[in-house]
Amino acid sequence: MSDWSALERFLDTNPADVGCERAMEILHVYVELVAAEPDAARRYPGMTAHLAACGPCSEDFRGLLAAVTADR
Repeated sequence: MSDWSALERFLDTNPADVGCERAMEILHVYVELVAAEPDAARRYPGMTAHLAACGPCSEDFRGLLAAVTADR
C-alpha cells in the first residue's frame, strides 16, 4: 500500500465515537438539535466524532438534516 496516511486515517479511532448503533438510536434527536442550534455539534463530541468517521451514518445525517430544514 503506497498511501500510508489513508491507512492511518482508516485505522484511527476516536474513543469519543458513539458507534453506529447508538448513533442511529439518537440520530433524529441530534438532527433536530443541529437544525435548531448549529453549535450543537460541539456540545455532542461523541456523535460528531462518529459522523466524521462513518460515511453511511454521515449520509443518513445529511439527508435527514436536509429533510428537516427544507421548509425553514
